Amino acid sequence: MKNIICTLESRGFIDAVTSENIQEVTNKPVKVYVGFDPTSDSLHLGNFMGIMALSWFQKFGHTPIAIVGGATGMIGDPSGRSAERNLLDSEAIEKNLVGIERSLKSILDFSDPKTKPLVLNNHDWYADFNLIDFLRDVGKHFRMGGMLGKDAVKSRLETADGMSFTEFSYQLLQSYDFLHLYDKYGVMLQMGGSDQWGNITAGTELVRKMRGEVVYGLTFPLLTRSDGKKFGKSEGGAIWLNADKLSHYDFYQYLYRIPDKDVIKLLTLLTFLELEEIKEIEMEMQERHYIPHTAQRRLAEEVTLLVHGKEGLESALSVTQAAKPGAKTLLDLPTFESLAHEIPTKEILLEEVIGSSILDLLMKTEILPSKSEGRRLLAGGGVYLNNEKVIDEKMKIEKTHLVGNRFLLLSLGKKKKIVVKVK
Repeated sequence: MKNIICTLESRGFIDAVTSENIQEVTNKPVKVYVGFDPTSDSLHLGNFMGIMALSWFQKFGHTPIAIVGGATGMIGDPSGRSAERNLLDSEAIEKNLVGIERSLKSILDFSDPKTKPLVLNNHDWYADFNLIDFLRDVGKHFRMGGMLGKDAVKSRLETADGMSFTEFSYQLLQSYDFLHLYDKYGVMLQMGGSDQWGNITAGTELVRKMRGEVVYGLTFPLLTRSDGKKFGKSEGGAIWLNADKLSHYDFYQYLYRIPDKDVIKLLTLLTFLELEEIKEIEMEMQERHYIPHTAQRRLAEEVTLLVHGKEGLESALSVTQAAKPGAKTLLDLPTFESLAHEIPTKEILLEEVIGSSILDLLMKTEILPSKSEGRRLLAGGGVYLNNEKVIDEKMKIEKTHLVGNRFLLLSLGKKKKIVVKVK
């Protein structure tokens, strides 16, 4: 089997390493960690790179460790930020930690006793730390010149608001995390996005100064689109990994709509498909008879399976088929029950639905900003009721349209859909 570093390099997964010796070190099993800040109660697609990095190491026989920053999350990492984060209280952080652990445990393999992942909260080793002891024992190893020279610090100091001492101290805490993990668990490698390079190198330096040992750092590129913007955002917000924050269907659909110019990159970074197979998919995309979105469908299926498991993928595929405008899928009561869990749902009184025109119903669902927009879509054939195209804006909703006397499905083009649940 190839070395893990060689494998990651071949997939464009490595941005920088602290030493070329990292390949030799990882020829034997090591413990490796990635930190996740608890800024929300779910990780998102941007964090998925870190989870994939841990997963790849686990596949090669290394032990992955995920640090959820209960302590550092109360400070806020300034890396990649143009303004200071809103500080979270302990109650919000505790809630977020539970959700993040769920994100991690749904993806990493906890069944292998030899490489069983550890999920740790750094608040556990900071809660009883004396401030004077920390400044004396840890702070003395940091020099102001080096700290001020970090890119994340320099860019913020050039802004009008500058940087608070709270944020400035963040790199001390992340560095000490590495030292603690080295001392207690023998962790030899820290990984993170390219914006974490300064924090990671500060940690390797602290271990060298305080223990006289060499540990390693590795960064992977941030997940960005071909236009330079970050992946993981949509009109509705972040692409969350937890199903209670974003449905299986919406997660699948986001990946299915990735532009052609980005799909091969994401297949390489976000799936475990062999490079040879990805190359074949790339070649197929250049062929004259290529069916559009075939590559995106594979991407969406592979990543949804990794994040949400077999049941989540099956749910996403089922709803995708059922909600497709013009689809011949039977819209029965069980199908609508699934749809109501996966796409937006609006409850409306029965008397407000029956006898209402299709245009008025669209307005009641609040899916459209104005009647003029509704008329434009109707005239262009972009409105569907229960997957049947509707053109006449005066068409009345009748009881016969209701599925199971309870549901309607409204679609605007391919993207906007809403279930109407009568009450």
